[in-house]
Amino acid sequence: MTIRRITAVLGCLLWMGSMPVNAIAQSAAAWQAQQAAAEDKADKLLLMAKQQKGLLAQYRALMQGLADDDSPAFRMIFGQYLAWYASYIGDYPVAMRAFTIRQTLQPGDNASPLAQGGYVAQPALDAIPELAKNYQVVLLNEAHNIGMTRSLTVPLLSRLYAQGFRYFAAETLMESDTGLQARGYPTHDSGFYTEEPIYGEMVRTALKLGFKVIAYEATSNLSNPDAREAEQARHLYERVFAKDPHARLVINAGFDHIVKSGSYLGGRSMAEHLARLTDASMLSIDQTAMYPHPNSNGDHPYYTAAMQQEKPTEPIVFVDSKGKPWSLRPAYDVTVFFPPEKLERKRPTWLSLWGLREAHLVSGDGCRDHYPCLIEARYSNEGPDAIAADRLLLDQTPMAVSISGLAAYGSTQAVPSGDLYLRPGSYELSFTAEGDKVEHRETIQVP
Repeated sequence: MTIRRITAVLGCLLWMGSMPVNAIAQSAAAWQAQQAAAEDKADKLLLMAKQQKGLLAQYRALMQGLADDDSPAFRMIFGQYLAWYASYIGDYPVAMRAFTIRQTLQPGDNASPLAQGGYVAQPALDAIPELAKNYQVVLLNEAHNIGMTRSLTVPLLSRLYAQGFRYFAAETLMESDTGLQARGYPTHDSGFYTEEPIYGEMVRTALKLGFKVIAYEATSNLSNPDAREAEQARHLYERVFAKDPHARLVINAGFDHIVKSGSYLGGRSMAEHLARLTDASMLSIDQTAMYPHPNSNGDHPYYTAAMQQEKPTEPIVFVDSKGKPWSLRPAYDVTVFFPPEKLERKRPTWLSLWGLREAHLVSGDGCRDHYPCLIEARYSNEGPDAIAADRLLLDQTPMAVSISGLAAYGSTQAVPSGDLYLRPGSYELSFTAEGDKVEHRETIQVP
């Protein structure tokens, strides 16, 4: 799959909701032309960056590309690319600042659960498995560059497995990685978003639990969004339900691929196409509307009120006395509210995956005074090709770019340090400087 194929559909959805104020006065045609030119330039820069050796060098090349062009259309599109790579190297605050979508009240949205009365906040980790008992398919979405929006899915998998779900499908997994199931962990060749450690942990967790992991991404050279959605649904049907009509399936996808009704990019969503191929009941869970933005002005007004009233420390959903969940939009069944983000030593604490992992302090001594330095932790029982369980970027002078708030983890310490978030177990740490040179390796035990 090419980068253009991935971004063409997602980008259409995001650009429309993110048009800069100074672009509104332009004609729609002029703005679309600027977007098209910006996408061409962004794709070329991304391909050039990918020629660099190692994630760190690729990320720095992307940072420079963003600094060299401050036009709104380019910043919007290329910011999305930079955000992906920022999440890949564990720089989640930058990933959020580089590309974010302001959440506003839309026509047709349901009234707030606080205003309706009768709804009670419940921990999402408890409520969602209980809701899922009556469904054959659970659909979970995410904002691809916002790792928080997939953090809940990882611990949910064990609870859904306990409910009898045995298939797990994830967007942009590559069917060409035929060894994924037997190997038990994702590699660089497993997919696109799997490069990000939390996404990799999601796939790894599904494999360890015993799920049959399904690649369902469209493989045809499709330029029509509806055709992509239809092919994704067809792959799911052929690889799951045609062989096992009573299969119980968990699907991870981006944004509105999982809406159950309404027009999606001029056609139907993957979920709608799948519903036409099977009679399976579907629970659709939106995780992309109610999360904290870098600036509170980007938060949905319902989110702000809910945080002030409930003060949650874990993801929550609202359920009424009859067991019916609340959703912001009718096309979904449930909306998840994530708590405000908390940073410790400049890393978000949601990296604990809501109790599965703990912070492990790591010194930059292994960087051998070569900065910026990327520290990666891989499970000792996995190969060196495995996607890291977590990555930490250390620098003595932050990599800066001319966009507000974007800078890597800098430090005034002579030897910087930071936290890796890890489950109990044995890990192989690597300390890599630019040029993909490993300066140091060591084994650690996390109790």
